[in-house]
Amino acid sequence: MRRLPAEWEPQHGVMLTWPHADTDWADHLDDVETLYANLAATISRYERALIVCRDRDHAERVRGLATRAGADPARLDLGIAPSNDTWARDHGPISLLTDQTRTLLLDFRFNGWGGKFSADLDDRITGRLAASGAFGDALLETSELVLEGGAIETDGRGTLLAVTRTLVDPRRNSGRSRADIERELTARLGIRHFLWLEHGAISGDDTDGHIDTLARFCDPRTICYARCTAPDDADFAELAAMEAELKALRDPHGHPYRLIPLPCPTPILDADGARLPAGYANFLIVNDAVLLPIYGDPADAEARSILSGLFPDRDILTLDCRPLIRQGGSLHCISMQLPGAPPAPERFC
Repeated sequence: MRRLPAEWEPQHGVMLTWPHADTDWADHLDDVETLYANLAATISRYERALIVCRDRDHAERVRGLATRAGADPARLDLGIAPSNDTWARDHGPISLLTDQTRTLLLDFRFNGWGGKFSADLDDRITGRLAASGAFGDALLETSELVLEGGAIETDGRGTLLAVTRTLVDPRRNSGRSRADIERELTARLGIRHFLWLEHGAISGDDTDGHIDTLARFCDPRTICYARCTAPDDADFAELAAMEAELKALRDPHGHPYRLIPLPCPTPILDADGARLPAGYANFLIVNDAVLLPIYGDPADAEARSILSGLFPDRDILTLDCRPLIRQGGSLHCISMQLPGAPPAPERFC
């Protein structure tokens, strides 16, 4: 039997793919590397950080940046794999727990969110890391289904929440119906209860509506979600329609979910006046803590207070993610949790 664990379950680490000069971060590399270094240092307070670097010279630079930011060197594991970009949530492995003692890693296809961006190197990262021993003795299973980690959310008990168009998409999974994809996810991930949304999006999002920017399980009965209260906001109609859909969802026992709205920050625009995808649902859960993206907005404090109530036994830590949203994502998008026993340190660079 296989089970997709919830993010709040025990983890041994978080995977990050570090930016470099050949990624879209080139014009803002100093700012984004500072953010990554602070993130790696924060993760290392609670668990290991597996950092994917483009080559060994890059790995040594990354090690120095992270340790100078306060990362625990004993909890930094550096893996080598060339990369197009840094969205580890979408090109990293999806980890399953099974009846066996070894973790099972699922390597789905990644095609740059339906071919919007080059992803040939990113699509091979998980396989390359596994071949190098970066995941220890975890088993690796591949699938031809295009599936990004940011597109799915689970309660850890066999329920999956997703926006239909991020999976049932001719640019991602041509010729596959929703029923086809449900069968694949049941077989691969052990999913038994599907919750599909048809609405929900935030401006500046290239993913077509990844669920991790919109709605997140906080426990098996509770979903927090992005809500816009300004009728003249460009995101108002879609988020209101999504809210109505969430209210209609039922758990496997036929009960409605406890729904907790998150505020929307004031719109943040890029140099050309385009709105960037700032939101609070894109938080990362680690052992004993929740890492919340903030944006220098008055709503930051409200979002932190809400998450404190939802995760009362965890530290609520904030990270200014304005550098990240320049490229269309936030904190959860650049990270992928790795549950299970930690791999042997000697397997890493």
